[in-house]
Amino acid sequence: MSWGQFAWVAGLCAVTIFASRVAPLILLRGRALPPRLSMALNAIPPAAFAALVANDLFDAGAFQAADWRAFIPWIAAAPVVIVALKTRSLLWCIVMGVGCYGTLLLV
Repeated sequence: MSWGQFAWVAGLCAVTIFASRVAPLILLRGRALPPRLSMALNAIPPAAFAALVANDLFDAGAFQAADWRAFIPWIAAAPVVIVALKTRSLLWCIVMGVGCYGTLLLV
């Protein structure tokens, strides 16, 4: 790749980042969002977190080994569900999940 091509790719990346991240902040500054849109935007972080967790929980190759270590993500997920129901905090869910997962890997 030549320097000219690299400059085009870098410039287009910068334009895309500006259009998708900065422009909405500038255009919507000071305006109230409709309640349904606000409710939909509030669902994005839990949905992203659930997608990341589901990727580890439903790994097809993990159960073929027939080892107890294949169940570590499921065992670590149980306390996370309890913390999620009590606190409704994404931060505490992550802290609990990483702590439980790390502890189970050390056992």
